[in-house]
Amino acid sequence: MRSLTVLALTSLNVVSVPANAQAPTREQAMRAAIHPVATQSEMREWLARVPVTRDWPPDFAETLKGQAPTFIIEMSTAPGCIPCADLWTRLGALGVSYRWQVRTIGAQEAMVRSGRLGLPWVGHPVAWVRPIADQGRIIPIAIGTDHAPNLARNLYLATKMLTGVKPAVGVRGMSKFTGIVGAPTRPSANRARN
Repeated sequence: MRSLTVLALTSLNVVSVPANAQAPTREQAMRAAIHPVATQSEMREWLARVPVTRDWPPDFAETLKGQAPTFIIEMSTAPGCIPCADLWTRLGALGVSYRWQVRTIGAQEAMVRSGRLGLPWVGHPVAWVRPIADQGRIIPIAIGTDHAPNLARNLYLATKMLTGVKPAVGVRGMSKFTGIVGAPTRPSANRARN
C-alpha cells in the first residue's frame, strides 16, 4: 500500500511540472555533476551513492595483466585533496594487482589534457590511461575518485579502446564518472592582495 502511495505522489509531482520549464543550462548540469568534498565523511557519503560494477568480461584479468607493459595510469592531484589521496590508494592497489605503472602529473598538464578532450576543468583528481610510448593518446578513466571495481572496469575499457575496440562501444560501457573532487582551496586571509 505504501509503495502505491509513493507512486501516486510521484506521479502528481510529475504532472505539476510547468509546461514552460526549461532544460538546465550546461553550467547547471556541470554543477550538479560535480561534488566537491572537504572531509572524509563527505567523500564516503557521495561514494555510497555510486553503483559498483559487478559483471566482468571473461578476458578482464588477462587483458589488464597482458597490457601492463604497454600502458600507464596518470592522475592529477593537489595538496590536501582528500579524493586525490583516495584515488591514489585505489589506483596503487590496481597497479600492484595488474602490474601497471601509476604516476602523478602536474595541474597544468591535467588542465591541458582536459581542454584537449573538451572536458570542463572541474578540479582534482582526474585519471587517464595512455600508451607509454604515446603521450597524445589519452583516455580519462576517472573524474573524481570512485570505487575500485569501477576504476578497474574503466581501465579495462580504456585498454580495449586504445588497442582497437571502437571508441563508441567502450564509451557506452564505461562507468559514469563520479565527479567527487577536492573542494577548492580558499586563499588565506593573511595573504597580501594584489
